[in-house]
Amino acid sequence: MAFHAGELAVQRRAGVGEQGYFAEAAMPPVARDFLAAQSWIALGTEDAQGRVWASLHYGAPGFIATPAPDVVHVAAAPPAGDPLAGAPDGPVGGLALEPSTRRRMRLNGDAVSDAAGTTIRLEQVYSNCPKYIATRAVEAVVGRPVPVRAVSDAIDGAATDLLAAADTAFVATRGPDGFDVSHRGGRPGFLDVVDAHTLVWPDYQGNRMFNTLGNLAVDGGCGLTVVDPEDGTTLYVTGRAEVLWEPVRAVRLTVAAVVRLEHAAPLRWRLERVARNPLLEARPQLA
Repeated sequence: MAFHAGELAVQRRAGVGEQGYFAEAAMPPVARDFLAAQSWIALGTEDAQGRVWASLHYGAPGFIATPAPDVVHVAAAPPAGDPLAGAPDGPVGGLALEPSTRRRMRLNGDAVSDAAGTTIRLEQVYSNCPKYIATRAVEAVVGRPVPVRAVSDAIDGAATDLLAAADTAFVATRGPDGFDVSHRGGRPGFLDVVDAHTLVWPDYQGNRMFNTLGNLAVDGGCGLTVVDPEDGTTLYVTGRAEVLWEPVRAVRLTVAAVVRLEHAAPLRWRLERVARNPLLEARPQLA
């Protein structure tokens, strides 16, 4: 596959030279071993109303299997109350993140779900560098009661607190080639709640492919999910996003819906090293 028009436009605006497209449609053995060792994965797609969300699936290592180099099977469903409950069918993006080693792998393709989980026929798979990932280790795995679910069309006080404390976020976007899920990280406060309907975060220098920003340039559908590493509370935000360019590159999300699931995640994480992000010389211009 080649870069689509939105990715190329953002690359040009960012002053990036011609990029090689290094995603593959099949995984080498080392990538398959990496997936088999994971206890969570983020999947992104749209709901029945066309809203984009990033959903988290959990299981014991081995719950993500690769029966063939171009097929991934996730033997789990989203937590009860997840905006994508019912599991994805159709185009889907995915991200496997291992905070203890700061390794991550992105994938996307076409998904089919049933009672046994979600099977993804891969179209693209590639690894990312460890930039901006906070180092964490799992210190406990707990049972998951049916979580208390709070739904709103705005960012309330509890959501603001979760976002302000977060150093890790999963961002789902929709483009002409399907869906993508990426990691965004930084020191707590990098997710800036401007008001009840506006969330902004800086776009730090990454792999220069601009998959996320390229999708936003042509579509705008966006979902962002954060997890409290200490108690498992999970916050899902969806809306329309746009790229800001001055005085620093950033993303502004106009919020349409928010879902909070208390204690939904079974993993409890211990922070070992904060994310190492460059200091911003200026804050994003919101006007």
